Amino acid sequence: MELSLATRTIAEHTVLEVGGEVDVYTAPRLRERLVELIDSGSHHVVVDLNRVDFLDSTGLGVLVGALKKLRAVGGSFALACDKEPLLKIFRITALDQVFPLYSSVKAATEASGPQA
Repeated sequence: MELSLATRTIAEHTVLEVGGEVDVYTAPRLRERLVELIDSGSHHVVVDLNRVDFLDSTGLGVLVGALKKLRAVGGSFALACDKEPLLKIFRITALDQVFPLYSSVKAATEASGPQA
């Protein structure tokens, strides 16, 4: 399956909607898009994973890299995900302790960023 990426803005947040599979083949596209967003001044990013069907360790690495890059510039990074298979991956890897995880983009944008 292909990877789809779409960007929208909600208040001070840039929301990156990700769909499909994030794996060793598609993760570089996700990394490039996140770097573009951050380098162009998006410092409050929410990644919407609610349309992701598969996420492997390469994809997790991309998300960790984006989190580190945003923290370095004083930004915020959150994930919106309500899919139990993906949430299980975050729990097993203990990344649920690293990433702010929200069930929806609305919850993520209300809880993180400049007004938090």
